[in-house]
Amino acid sequence: MALETATRARAAGVLVEDVNLSYGTTHVLKSINLEVRPGEFFAFLGPSGCGKTTLLRLIAGFNIAQSGRVSIGGEEISALPPWKRDVGMVFQSYALWPHMSVARNVAFGLEERKVPAAEIDRRVKAALDLVGLAHLADRRPSQLSGGQQQRVAVARTVVIEPKVLLLDEPLSNLDAKMRVQVRRELRDLQQRLGLTTIFVTHDQEEANTICDRIAVMNDGIIQQVGSPMDLYEKPANLFVAGFLGAANILDGEVAGTGADRIFRLAGGAALPIPPGLTAKAGAKLVFRPQYAAVKRADATDTAGLTGTIVHREFLGATVRYSVGLGAGEVTVEAPFQSGSALIDVGEKVTVALAPERMQLLSE
Repeated sequence: MALETATRARAAGVLVEDVNLSYGTTHVLKSINLEVRPGEFFAFLGPSGCGKTTLLRLIAGFNIAQSGRVSIGGEEISALPPWKRDVGMVFQSYALWPHMSVARNVAFGLEERKVPAAEIDRRVKAALDLVGLAHLADRRPSQLSGGQQQRVAVARTVVIEPKVLLLDEPLSNLDAKMRVQVRRELRDLQQRLGLTTIFVTHDQEEANTICDRIAVMNDGIIQQVGSPMDLYEKPANLFVAGFLGAANILDGEVAGTGADRIFRLAGGAALPIPPGLTAKAGAKLVFRPQYAAVKRADATDTAGLTGTIVHREFLGATVRYSVGLGAGEVTVEAPFQSGSALIDVGEKVTVALAPERMQLLSE
């Protein structure tokens, strides 16, 4: 409890202002501006090579930017070495000392800080209790599972009572089942500690399930920051829409003015554009598979997109249809109800899209 109280009291916000970082002629981070709130579980999410780990290591002090600054708790730390930044980092490889016991691994950072022996013993025990590994204190890392090693790495980091916890893809070495378990443990631990935590991942499911807010990155640029729900429901551009969940993206053009505006697809079909929905030049039509409905076409259909079922997948709770249109192919996920007849491959169908679910996004 003392460790939880001490850590919660030290949680601090992180501010990154106008940061640019290059390796030679390669511009890796481009005009990064970001604020992480005290006590927040925050994620840097994006594909490999987007700059997310570089940004995390910049906050930790292992990378130095050519311009801009980083502050923690209102204090600029840009010029401080890593050991003076009051942050704790869990590396992707865990970086445990193989010749040391679990307890000695956790105590290492405190010993380097010349903490009195009695205080080290108390805090190591508290940290191992926190992650549920007190009974394994005398084991070596090689005698632990991957999930247990990950918890030792976390305990070793939180025992120093940092202001900010940095996690560099800490679940990537675990199998799928263990990843689900450990990410829940991480979220529970973060909430108990109230510790400001920044988590790097390329896995959208990991970020969505445990983080308060997410910064989506691509090509060294923060594309959008928001809660998982906001990013999914209101993506800022085509990259965010396509990276977070499945999305149908169709080419076309805006025609007409005012209440008569339509989006004309490349195949000739047209959909009315809801009032208030703005569209930049070159925008594309975007909608999620579950926001459309598919039904068998008949002669009375005058609205929607007409096409043919080209593929069908039964997923239990839903049925996923791939519909070939003149403008390309779209995916529709329809709820499955017991006893209902499925639409067969080759059947003509109409895809209906509610106007409020339409989005017109550009790059």
